[in-house]
Amino acid sequence: MNLVLGILVSYLVGSIPTAFIFGKICKGIDIRQHGSGNVGATNVFRVLGKTPGSVVLILDIIKGIIPIVLVADMFGTTQTWERILCGLGAVVGHNWTVFLKFKGGKGVATSLGVLIGLTIKIVAIRLVLFWTIIIWIICFLLSRFISLASVVAATALPILMTLTDQDFEMVLLGVIFCVFVVFRHKGNIKRLFAGEEPRVPLPFMKKNS
Repeated sequence: MNLVLGILVSYLVGSIPTAFIFGKICKGIDIRQHGSGNVGATNVFRVLGKTPGSVVLILDIIKGIIPIVLVADMFGTTQTWERILCGLGAVVGHNWTVFLKFKGGKGVATSLGVLIGLTIKIVAIRLVLFWTIIIWIICFLLSRFISLASVVAATALPILMTLTDQDFEMVLLGVIFCVFVVFRHKGNIKRLFAGEEPRVPLPFMKKNS
């Protein structure tokens, strides 16, 4: 029963639609009707600007950390697999939030938060988190596609889990996160192949680059 409650609370934490809330607060708009229509930090950056986008990004990451370091301890579900289930609950909540008729974001930031939370409790996966972030950064800087960097990093996650001899439940978590991210980015993947995915301009590059 404690585990069920922990997962439910984690789901509700993950379900908080931060991008939607900031759209209403900052401009009185429904973020789902602007930009890409996605309820996530990337779309907030596009529609509302850098400051709201940064705040939403941080909050979405925190939504993944809280179930691991607070909710799990609150309900006494402190075994690794129990923490993982709470973390998955948060990501499912972000992706399919009950507050927006089960339509949410793509889960990258919240998944990152879950991994950060797990590194606080499990030292062995810190190297996995480090290399996942490095892979994301390199891919983004080379391509300037946030979607491509997210898909590549997510695909690398279960591989890194395996290469660093993580426990089965950690490898399985990597696989699930990979499936979630790829599935939620299927539209972006189609646009990438069609050459229609927008690149993110970097401040040190010329506008026509």
